[in-house]
Amino acid sequence: MELWRQCTHWLIQCRVLPPSHRVTWDGAQVCELAQALRDGVLLCQLLNNLLPQAINLREVNLRPQMSQFLCLKNIRTFLSTCYEKFGLKRSELFEAFDLFDVQDFGKVIYTLSALSWTPIAQNKGIMPFPTEEDSVGDEDIYSGLSDQIDDTVEDDEDLYDCVENEEAEGDEVYEDLMRTEPVPMPPKMTEYDKRCCCLREIQQTEEKYTDTLGSIQQHFMKPLQRFLKPQDVEIIFINIEDLLRVHTHFLKEMKEALANPSAPTLYQVFIKYKERFLIYGRYCSQVESASKHLDRVATAREDVQMKLEECSQRANNGRFTLRDLLMVPMQRVLKYHLLLQELVKHTQDATEKENLRLALDAMRDLAQCVNEVKRDNETLRQITNFQLSIENLDQSLAHYGRPKIDGELKITSVERRSKMDRYAFLLDKALLICKRRGDTYDLKDFVNLHSFQVRDDSSGERDNKKWTHMFLLIEDQGAQGYELFFKTRELKKKWLEQFEMAISNIYPENATANGHDFQMFSFEDTTSCKACQMLLRGTFYQGYRCQRCRVPAHKECLGRVPPCGRHGQDFAGTMKKDKPHRRAQDKKRNELGLPKMEVCQEYYGLPPPPGAIGPFLRLSPGDIVELTKAEAEQNWWEGPPQDLSLHLWYAGPMERAAAESILTNRSDGTFLVRQRVKDAAEFAISIKYNVEVKHIKIMTAEGLYRITEKKAFRGLMELVEFYQQNSLKDCFKSLDTTLQFPFKEPERRAISKPPAGSTKYFGTAKARYDFCARDRSELSLKEGDIIKILNKKGQQGWWRGEIYGRVGWFPSNYVEEDYSEYC
Repeated sequence: MELWRQCTHWLIQCRVLPPSHRVTWDGAQVCELAQALRDGVLLCQLLNNLLPQAINLREVNLRPQMSQFLCLKNIRTFLSTCYEKFGLKRSELFEAFDLFDVQDFGKVIYTLSALSWTPIAQNKGIMPFPTEEDSVGDEDIYSGLSDQIDDTVEDDEDLYDCVENEEAEGDEVYEDLMRTEPVPMPPKMTEYDKRCCCLREIQQTEEKYTDTLGSIQQHFMKPLQRFLKPQDVEIIFINIEDLLRVHTHFLKEMKEALANPSAPTLYQVFIKYKERFLIYGRYCSQVESASKHLDRVATAREDVQMKLEECSQRANNGRFTLRDLLMVPMQRVLKYHLLLQELVKHTQDATEKENLRLALDAMRDLAQCVNEVKRDNETLRQITNFQLSIENLDQSLAHYGRPKIDGELKITSVERRSKMDRYAFLLDKALLICKRRGDTYDLKDFVNLHSFQVRDDSSGERDNKKWTHMFLLIEDQGAQGYELFFKTRELKKKWLEQFEMAISNIYPENATANGHDFQMFSFEDTTSCKACQMLLRGTFYQGYRCQRCRVPAHKECLGRVPPCGRHGQDFAGTMKKDKPHRRAQDKKRNELGLPKMEVCQEYYGLPPPPGAIGPFLRLSPGDIVELTKAEAEQNWWEGPPQDLSLHLWYAGPMERAAAESILTNRSDGTFLVRQRVKDAAEFAISIKYNVEVKHIKIMTAEGLYRITEKKAFRGLMELVEFYQQNSLKDCFKSLDTTLQFPFKEPERRAISKPPAGSTKYFGTAKARYDFCARDRSELSLKEGDIIKILNKKGQQGWWRGEIYGRVGWFPSNYVEEDYSEYC
């Protein structure tokens, strides 16, 4: 048996790789094992499985999304722990890039083999590798792995099912504290009996939880105030006293609601306290630091350690330490929606059921908000790691949004035309161009993306030649620009997607809808969206705020916010003259000397322009149009056509035969949209399906686009987006496919096929609200979408799903599972 297969078997025995992982399938290749290990997450978990607490997984980035910076950090943590705690020699350790770039995967296998022979590993009773009798040399297969890995699509989230879930810390303590005495149940329970059980559990667990908060204050906080400095007390106990006050009142009102028919009903109590429970955001974001600080103080001072043991004895006979109890509030606030979900399930009265759903929505929204606070704290730690590793950086990266992607590239600029090796960090609002020096980075250029746009350029690409895959980053004024070169087409695609996502976060669709001027904004206090009334999630850049009227909104809700209170004038025509202080992306030179105009009324082709020789311009309020032809006395003016070339599916003017030539050798579902050569105002879709290329005429009439009389769209992009998510069979019975793969995307690399029936879904869910992805790991949703649920074990509050071939994470409180009534 080849050495890498022996290594795979050993990793499965160590409970690091799942037994059904594709690396065990027939026809599996060594590059799939390399891909599974190269972010360092499973290697760090491996050491913890062999030696518990060998690595603090809080110091490991468990979802690095192939960020080179974070993956290398994880790998180096693994290597240093192998040396310090497992006794491996320096000569037995691979270099970080041997794994990440797969420069020498044979050395990686050698290190894991040496690890398997250590006394710590062998004490687990797992057979080390290799054994003399079944060892087969496989050095030759490692050559060329570096090239293969660059083209691999990472989509292996099931791997992380074997990684410890740090979110579960404290769950056992919580369950133990909340446990109630069993009540005799009737042999056959009715829905009413089950509902009474749910209500009893809600009240009894709230009583026990409030008692726990009181115990923390009475038996730990007050006694320790005589031993600790005030700042230590504040760090360790955070706002526990505020939590106790809120829950004392909450419990009182809950009891009144359950006992007194004239009192506010239970659902009203939950809705009322949603806002008061927002104080959990602070607690949950600081509890990890509180636990660490408590450990440091107790380790440094023996008197504090002894006092903690004494307090624990008085509070609960020594069953739970203060550290255990500090985790309970975070568990409790994430349980309310689960308790209410069960209550809704067993409530029969339609009105009461609907009211309880409102309470359930409120608690789900709260749980999602709390989870995002924790998630953002992880992101801020990641940003801090970037900040500390970049020299000559004199501004806070947290002001520039969330990290999107980082890695090596080559670059040319207006000043220097020769390609330079660089390392880049992309955030929502900025690109940092650095030169790597070992483990640190020297900042060479800081690009503020507000005044730049991205333009794809595939003219010089050659599939078999590295570093020919390029796109342009161009300043709006044209004074500065960069050419960014990537090792492979797949890497270029990832970077281009993240650039487009970043720019769409800066200038989102509907940013100027209804007279608003929305920009990304960090809200100091927890805030609700003006459109949907749900909370803005996280601790920084949670959403958008209108620069004029200051209203907050989610990105996906911008088009539904009521008209701006500072922008209510009416205008007779479609346009008004643009203001001089428009954003940088709109400030382009107009060599014709014609003004730029701001759209003040929607236009989508009605009435049709006279004698049109091309498609009309679709206009939305707030759009800026740079006139290319205009006469003051004329009713019709001309502007530049919409630039469809930025879309990976747009082919420009093209005949049927040319489209067939492009698509013939592509995968089923690959498509393009072309402008018909015979009629410049008309378009057509060409799609590969069942080995044939099909052509669909897009009809335009009365300002609308359609491929069937059943459904019309106000724009070409709207039509394409709809059929990317909805099958064409509603229009053509024999064409049961969506528009899956834009033709400019590279062909997806074939990987080992799973055994029949091995793809796991955990049911389906229906989107209740729109959700706009913030990066390529997330999945955008439209209300009504049906999502296949692939994984519920990610970060709390997030599920992983698939819609028509698109896979990513989405907030679980945005969907209704299995069309159920929250059950």
